[in-house]
Amino acid sequence: MRILLVSDYGGLNGGAEIQFFGLRDGLRTRGHETRVLTSTAGSKAGDPAVDYLAFGTTSSFRTFLQSANPWAASAFRQALRDFRPDVVHLNLFLTQLSPLLMRVLQSPEFESIPCVYYAHWQRALCPIGIRMLPGGVACRVPWGLDCYRNGCLPLRDWVPLMLQMRAMRTWFGAVDRVVAISHFVRERLEEASFRNVEVIYGGVNDHGPRPPLAGPPRIGFAGRLVPEKGVDVLLRACHLLHGEFPHLLLDVVGDGPDLSTVRALARELGLADCVTFHGKQSQQDMEQILQHAWVQAIPSVWEEPFGLVAVEAAMRGTAAVVSSAGGLAEIVVHGETGLHATIRPEPLAAALKVFLKDPAVAERAGAAGRRNALARFPLERNVDRFADLYARLLQAKAETA
Repeated sequence: MRILLVSDYGGLNGGAEIQFFGLRDGLRTRGHETRVLTSTAGSKAGDPAVDYLAFGTTSSFRTFLQSANPWAASAFRQALRDFRPDVVHLNLFLTQLSPLLMRVLQSPEFESIPCVYYAHWQRALCPIGIRMLPGGVACRVPWGLDCYRNGCLPLRDWVPLMLQMRAMRTWFGAVDRVVAISHFVRERLEEASFRNVEVIYGGVNDHGPRPPLAGPPRIGFAGRLVPEKGVDVLLRACHLLHGEFPHLLLDVVGDGPDLSTVRALARELGLADCVTFHGKQSQQDMEQILQHAWVQAIPSVWEEPFGLVAVEAAMRGTAAVVSSAGGLAEIVVHGETGLHATIRPEPLAAALKVFLKDPAVAERAGAAGRRNALARFPLERNVDRFADLYARLLQAKAETA
């Protein structure tokens, strides 16, 4: 098969991009001819090679660009004509490339090409993607005027993003199959009247188990430093634990707009000697840092749609404490491979303490997590399921031709 993979960003900036290029490489290993189209937004030296590029930006102009990106539509049209793919796979397209891609697919020239949309989060339901109100409460209202009334969007962004959401719904008929990255995301999509949604979990490569635990009790965290990831809650939980575990260490891997804020909070809480902020790291360097953690904390205060970092932790054999809301609860088996917790300082500290006070407990949960990850979340399984889906869509198209 010839598969055109399309996504907003070409760098390994997060779980969606890691999954995207893992899928590309896996399909190529299986003999499928696969090409990639992304935007130029955030591109830097060392990013994976792509085949087609469209203009993108991380400036304030992005709001208008993601609503209607004519450069993306032109590059997409050229890629379709040049490559003649059997299948188009849309990974992310609403934060750079825009719904104009679906309009291109609905043209008579390309309407026979099957299209898959892989929903990594709730961006198709929410113009900011996280479906969380400014006060930190999960949002369940449809997009529309409430996005402005509730303070989620200023008026200057609300107008173009409402046009974007309307355009997306108008042209969504170009998509033949919607795939959700978790059952949680599928449920949210189905509540919004998306039909025939399949679930294909994300997956990671097996890099082998970490070494046996040693040294002082240690917590690991990996993710963007933004409010919804809950790093501030984690720091307050560590403050509660520090008296009982005076040698406690916390490794924070990641960067983001909240870096200076969480650094200041660590100093304010007296944790300056406890916390190491490693910044953004390569996948290999991140694994080197986090392999020493007794437990990995994933304290997302929003409803995380999946959480590839939880799968990565499990694959290396690290127990995890995760938010009980969203897709994370589908990855971590409560009481077996880790614990689910309400993300407030006190319950988060209590859950982390279970693993910090006894390395044998952490080892058992980590070993169970690795067995669970090998059975449910290997990258090979993700690739095989997508390849099977593409084949089924092609067969269905052939039967109705």
